[in-house]
Amino acid sequence: MVDFQAYINCFPPDKDLRVCDLDVVNILSVDAHSGKEASPLMPDLLAELEAGRSKILRRFGTLGDLRAGSICAVVRRCGKRGCHCAKPGDAGHDPQVRLTRRVNGKTIAESFPTPAAWRKAQAEIDEYHRLQKLNAELIEINEKISKLRPVDSNEGWTAQEKKLLLRSMKRSPAR
Repeated sequence: MVDFQAYINCFPPDKDLRVCDLDVVNILSVDAHSGKEASPLMPDLLAELEAGRSKILRRFGTLGDLRAGSICAVVRRCGKRGCHCAKPGDAGHDPQVRLTRRVNGKTIAESFPTPAAWRKAQAEIDEYHRLQKLNAELIEINEKISKLRPVDSNEGWTAQEKKLLLRSMKRSPAR
C-alpha cells in the first residue's frame, strides 16, 4: 500500500488532493489536511474507460475488406539458357510484385496480374494493420477496466470450485 501521508505533507493544508495509484488500483480522494480518505473515484474513471471501449468497438464496424500478408518485389531468372538473365552479372528480369502470406504454416506467394490488383491488395493489407491496431487498443482498455472493476463478493473458494480447478489443472499439462 502507498504511504499517503508522505504525499499529503508535500502540499499546503488548504489543498484537496486526488492521489492515484493504478498499480494497486486504489483511487481515492484524500483531504490533505486530515489525511482521511473520502469517497472512491472509480465509478467516474470506469465510466470513462467504458465509453472509450465503446468508441473502439464502433470503429471495428468501419473496417473494410482486409487480408493478412505483405507485398514484396522479387527479381527472378526465367531459367532459359539463351536468355539475358542467364548470363553472369545480369540483373535478371524486371521485379515481380507478389503478396506473401502464411497458410497452415507455409508461405504462399501470389502474383498480381495488374497494377489495380496490387493497389487493391495494398489497401486490404493496410486495413488488416488497422484491425491489429484496434485490437491492441481494445485489449489495453479492457485490461484497465478489468483492474478497476470491483469484485462481486469477498467469498472464498467453495469446495466444488476447488475440486473443478484441480481437475482442470491435472488435465492441462504445463507448457
